[in-house]
Amino acid sequence: MRPMTQAKTTSDLDRATVRQLRRIAHHLDPVVLVGEQGISDAVVAETERALADHELIKVKVHAGDREVRRELAEALAAATGAAIVQSIGKVSVLFRRNPEPDPKLSNLTRFSAA
Repeated sequence: MRPMTQAKTTSDLDRATVRQLRRIAHHLDPVVLVGEQGISDAVVAETERALADHELIKVKVHAGDREVRRELAEALAAATGAAIVQSIGKVSVLFRRNPEPDPKLSNLTRFSAA
């Protein structure tokens, strides 16, 4: 597994940006599922790929305890260098800007003009 970096927080983003990201993420489906076994190299790799393609993704964490879900989401965000925009229940929204996004795949490009 990659060495963990400091996870970005929503405090690194201005309030208007967070609101816009939450609005875009509302209609997205989770693209990464974290099982009860936790975060593996494969989960980190898939999250990296999804963030590179889409920039804004939903992650569903299947863990019974709220604190464990929060810790897993934070660990995944730290491992990928993403910011947690929102966490509700078992679903967290992660954001990491891609300097050269594919307009056909990026959720920011596709939905921000809507």
